[in-house]
Amino acid sequence: MLCNRDEVNCPVDATLDLIGGKYKSLILWHLIDTTLRFGELRKLIPTATPKMLTQQLRELEKSNLVIRTVYPVVPPKVEYSLTGLGRSIEPILSAMYDWGADYLKSQGLEANCSMTANRD
Repeated sequence: MLCNRDEVNCPVDATLDLIGGKYKSLILWHLIDTTLRFGELRKLIPTATPKMLTQQLRELEKSNLVIRTVYPVVPPKVEYSLTGLGRSIEPILSAMYDWGADYLKSQGLEANCSMTANRD
């Protein structure tokens, strides 16, 4: 079997393609143990504009990491939760958090974002 030399399948690139958006890791992190509505995500990620948050959620849904559930009520109710594939990313996000926290500490900085070590 011949290998197409133009096609590169790098595992790290594949991971970053899925979670490398500006707010994707934060969205995934906040959905690990819960289901949230759009407004709740906006409160947890205040630096994200509604347009950017919507775009990131759509990309995560397209990648089969997030499920968007629309309820037929007035006013409309939409909830977001993780798929099984989305839940499988938790160890990676936790490792990234730990590594980043250690790096910030080594630089004399303190972690201060909505992504916290203890999600309770």
